Amino acid sequence: MEERGGYGQFCPVAMAAEILCTRWTTLIVRELLCGTTRFNDLRRGVPRMSPSLLSKRLKELEKAGVIATMRSAGASVEYRLTPAGEELGPIVMAMGFWGQRWVESTLSLKNLDPSLLMWDMRRKLNPDPLPPARCTIQFQYPELPPARQNWWLVVEDGNVDLCGFDPGYELNLLVRCSLKVMTAIWMGLTVVRTEIEAGRLELNGDPLIANSMQRWLGLSPFAVESRRVPDPASKFSELA
Repeated sequence: MEERGGYGQFCPVAMAAEILCTRWTTLIVRELLCGTTRFNDLRRGVPRMSPSLLSKRLKELEKAGVIATMRSAGASVEYRLTPAGEELGPIVMAMGFWGQRWVESTLSLKNLDPSLLMWDMRRKLNPDPLPPARCTIQFQYPELPPARQNWWLVVEDGNVDLCGFDPGYELNLLVRCSLKVMTAIWMGLTVVRTEIEAGRLELNGDPLIANSMQRWLGLSPFAVESRRVPDPASKFSELA
């Protein structure tokens, strides 16, 4: 702990902070709590973190007894939370709910990241309202550089895959809007119908899939929390 600048206090809060409050560590725990176990999938949940730093933090968490490293039959490495790690679930969720309640939406919507947004949408998507056959939904963010504009969610047999390239399947729905609009919908700051009526969201394709978007999209687990901060932009229309 000394090499990371420990607090030098015996208080349990200080000791826990030495493990959990280094940069990226809490977000790694968040990803593990969401069920991610593979290194490459962890990287998709923290796309701005370097692989070398992720590897370092995983080793630190293992040394602290928060995670355990396992090898599957195919010799691939998986990371699993220990009982100590699982106990962090309510703490991490409480941090998220606090942020939803008290951090201004204008600040939240400055931190836009299409990789993280689409990865979160992939794991929260509800396939029940969608047709039983394979369904391909393209998301297009026109203001981004060409390499990051287009993303595809492919839903088949209850499984959801995320592609950063055209998977070559028949397209069922094209969703076109700014990254800020889709992030705001995901965070529960606005809803699909409002953004369509305002002309900030375009849906082209199967009308049944389009009309049920609010239901199959799912939302951030923190979206249900009411905001309590005096937000300078109380309506999303002022943010867009």
